[in-house]
Amino acid sequence: MTFVFIISGVVALLTGLIIVPWTAKRKDTMSSFIGLAVLTFIVLAVVYYLTNLDRNWTALWPWFVLVTLAGMSISKGKEQKVKGLLFLVSLVVAIFMLSAPVWNADEKYEVANMDEKVEIEAFDETKTPASVPPKFARNKMKKAFGQVPNTSYYELGNLQIQKVQDEYVYIAPVEFSGFFKWINGDVTPGYFTMSATDSADNPKFVKAEMGYTPSSYLHKNLERRIRMEHPTKIFYGDPQLEIDEDGKPYYIRSYGNFISARNGFEVEGIVAVDPATGQTDSYSLEEVPEFIDGAVSPETVSLQNGYYGKYVHGFINSILSKKDVKLPSDEGTEANVSPIFGEDGQMYYFTDFTSPKEGVDSMLGYSLTDGRTGKATYYTGNLEESYMDSQGALQIIEKKFIEKKWNGEMPVLYNFYGEASWLTPVLDSNGFLQNYFIVSAANPEISVYGNTPNEALKLYKTAIQRGGSSVDGSSNAEEKSITGTVVRVFKERVGDFAQISFLLDNKENYIVSSEIAPLAVYMQEGDSVQVKYLNTGELFLPVKELTIQGIESN
Repeated sequence: MTFVFIISGVVALLTGLIIVPWTAKRKDTMSSFIGLAVLTFIVLAVVYYLTNLDRNWTALWPWFVLVTLAGMSISKGKEQKVKGLLFLVSLVVAIFMLSAPVWNADEKYEVANMDEKVEIEAFDETKTPASVPPKFARNKMKKAFGQVPNTSYYELGNLQIQKVQDEYVYIAPVEFSGFFKWINGDVTPGYFTMSATDSADNPKFVKAEMGYTPSSYLHKNLERRIRMEHPTKIFYGDPQLEIDEDGKPYYIRSYGNFISARNGFEVEGIVAVDPATGQTDSYSLEEVPEFIDGAVSPETVSLQNGYYGKYVHGFINSILSKKDVKLPSDEGTEANVSPIFGEDGQMYYFTDFTSPKEGVDSMLGYSLTDGRTGKATYYTGNLEESYMDSQGALQIIEKKFIEKKWNGEMPVLYNFYGEASWLTPVLDSNGFLQNYFIVSAANPEISVYGNTPNEALKLYKTAIQRGGSSVDGSSNAEEKSITGTVVRVFKERVGDFAQISFLLDNKENYIVSSEIAPLAVYMQEGDSVQVKYLNTGELFLPVKELTIQGIESN
């Protein structure tokens, strides 16, 4: 609070000096000066305390305009001319501040500029994408809220996805549900955790008392605590909860600098708070502790996606001709972006970009932003093909399940088997997960759904082959051939074709569609077969060609 008192006191003195007419009687002038200074001090101290405004002098420019205008209006003679000059200076400052979005667009674009590539690397078929939608995870956590002691005091906070001990999990703090609940509870009891890859996982409540939280009040309010410890830092985005490898929780918040004239934002680091003690530590992005995945807030990423898409040719172009302008999607799960994890174990924020022209659902590209460093890459996609955007994928799902009134959530673009593909969880009207839907971004007629992401992938592989595409692009899979004897065989109907899974005497499993190998429907145990397949490393290896001894080859 010391810093608040100092800056409020200085501004109060300047306010009195500028507004009070010094040509009046000495006694009246002094009493007016003292009264105005005291009132200004109280108002500013209260405003700073309640709003958590940064304690930089540039934040006071609107006050400067009002004070100089008042001082000029009630003074006379030479004093009025001097104060009139101060008012003109304040107007220049105001124009400078308010016009910043017009003249700093190029600088914003440079700050947000991304590396460009064509396509993301193929997804490793042996892995499971972190694809449990946050809405579903939140519903399950709410149903498990009975694990929380004194349940009526609390409510579920915001979800955050994180990698903990090589597992992808959702973290959600327990927060106070109101002022009087905070008075009675004093501390929150802990947080929930749940798998982000396994929809069958049940939420677990972890005990960890936290006194400094976003839902606490007065001096225990988290944002106020951060502001008191770091009075001049510029923050952007909401605080988020992250836990270390031992399960200890920390709240983090991104800080940085305005690009110019208190406009725009460029991230520089984080402030981490121990919610049990209120201890705060500041880290640059290069120094962020290893357990923190989302050092760059999703709000910051969303803001910079906007800079990159809008200001490619400056501010005027973004309003008028809109040449090369691309708009980031608003289908993300956090501040219009979706946090996902790459095969390198790092968290990235995914966003697809579309045309500003209404009624167009083709995707112009997509971006991945590293959650720890803020470094972003823009992927153009195969320029010879037209990719459907996330909104188009959601519309297909809505039409597919129109009778059941199911909808997609959290569409994310992957490279499955060399094909740009949308993976989208499908939820019913109550927010419960029903299946996973995969549709080709370039060929929307190729789509499948399954109970799990891996089951959907298995069906998608067959659908791609059936559609005339190839799975050669999948993780650089090597093509191999083998001759063996069928030990077990299983056939099932998938759409218009049969899907045949079989085990050879080499203890390896294979899978093929009857559209690829029509005569495979006659396969029996004991048959000698020659198989050409892709060594993807999966449990069931995809077959490209199949010959059954004694039966004409496909």
